[in-house]
Amino acid sequence: MVVLNWGEQEVDAGTAAMVVNIGPILIALLGARFLGESLPPRLLAGMAVSFAGAVTVGLSMSRDSSGGHASVLGVALCLLAAVAYAGGVVAQKPALAHGSALQVTAFGCLVGAVACLPFAGQLAGEVGRAPLSATLNMVYLGVFPTALAFTTWAYALARTTAGRMGATTYAVPALVVLLAWAFLGELPGPLTLAGGALCLAGVAVSRSRPRRSAATGTAEST
Repeated sequence: MVVLNWGEQEVDAGTAAMVVNIGPILIALLGARFLGESLPPRLLAGMAVSFAGAVTVGLSMSRDSSGGHASVLGVALCLLAAVAYAGGVVAQKPALAHGSALQVTAFGCLVGAVACLPFAGQLAGEVGRAPLSATLNMVYLGVFPTALAFTTWAYALARTTAGRMGATTYAVPALVVLLAWAFLGELPGPLTLAGGALCLAGVAVSRSRPRRSAATGTAEST
């Protein structure tokens, strides 16, 4: 059973996935409120389909976990994580108007490093005792999922709306299912596959454009 643990507060991975995946919806709503972004019907419809897929994947994970449970505080912390994530994306969008993707990402990492300075002494002591594999894993997490991933995210975010960019992250549950299948040998069940397919279908809908707009643009250009 996969469990997220904050002290004594436990949340199974399926429940966490369902709660955290309200993040893209919050991004769209906050983007409309604070950035003046529009909420086109295709974006809303696609996000609804993708969220249904994320919930389906989450339910399948919870069902496959034996004895899974979630504390109220644990769920609240997942919700707080989603709100903080959405707020961070919406705040990042205007920052990208004044700096490059690399600069904004580097500044964000610097802020995180400063916040972690009180734990620097503990880090120095534990690095010496940690096995090499653990140290290399931390380096990998810093270089690829953090530096590279957030820089490419910022690059894409600078070129689209926060709402549309947030909707794209609904591809993550489907990718997780495929990667777990390929690298961990975790064979997904029919419900999990259906949820992943819904996630991808919703992303496709949210990123699509109305044919009428394309036809109008062609007519105007001629």
